[in-house]
Amino acid sequence: MDNTTYIALSRINALTHDLEVTSNNLANANTTGFKSSRELFSDYIVKQKDIHGIPGARTEAYTQDRATYQDHGQGQLRQTGNPTDFAINGEGFFAVQTTQGVRLTRNGQFQRRSDGTIVDINGNPILNRFQRPIVIPREDDVLSVSSDGTISTQDGAVGTIDLMTVDNLNTLQPEGNYLLKPTTRTRVLAHKEIRQGMLESSNVNAITETTRMVEIQRDYDLNFQLVQTESTRRSNAIDKITQDSSN
Repeated sequence: MDNTTYIALSRINALTHDLEVTSNNLANANTTGFKSSRELFSDYIVKQKDIHGIPGARTEAYTQDRATYQDHGQGQLRQTGNPTDFAINGEGFFAVQTTQGVRLTRNGQFQRRSDGTIVDINGNPILNRFQRPIVIPREDDVLSVSSDGTISTQDGAVGTIDLMTVDNLNTLQPEGNYLLKPTTRTRVLAHKEIRQGMLESSNVNAITETTRMVEIQRDYDLNFQLVQTESTRRSNAIDKITQDSSN
């Protein structure tokens, strides 16, 4: 393969990953608390040796897939009326205890287990600032949560929902569709705003993601056609050389 084919293939490889990320965004457009992801590309410049002629002929630019990052912009808050649904207005994350360790999430779709423990949709207990599960007495049937996270029942305050964060959000590693693994030290937010009876929608814009998929597919097809054209050109050149040699 010549350099033109290698350049096109580098672009195809990057576009394939970009299509996977965009498809995942679109598939989670209705997932509570989901944050969209984006691909970060750059040009890998290679200098050519002994090239003379037009400007620009001395370098080749290959597409390099640098990283995948999340857009942590807030999604729209929607009313549910469920007393164990909580939405975060502003920054911060709920902390939950999973079998793999503490994870952060913006998905506030919780419920009470029979023992009074508040858990997420997969049964992971929500934690307070001391990393202990929040448990509501089973006999308490009235549950209210103020904007600062104070949990109250008919007998008064029984606990607090704390929000966590990290200094650099780009260090959070997505796990599944709604969990984030902290790779650096977490800290408790001093100021928080929690909305009871509401959930945060995904921040994915379905129209934008669909348009992006069309653009990626078009770019992919153009580069794939280039590879096919180069392959045909080289095959024809080899056939011609072979014919000339036999004559």
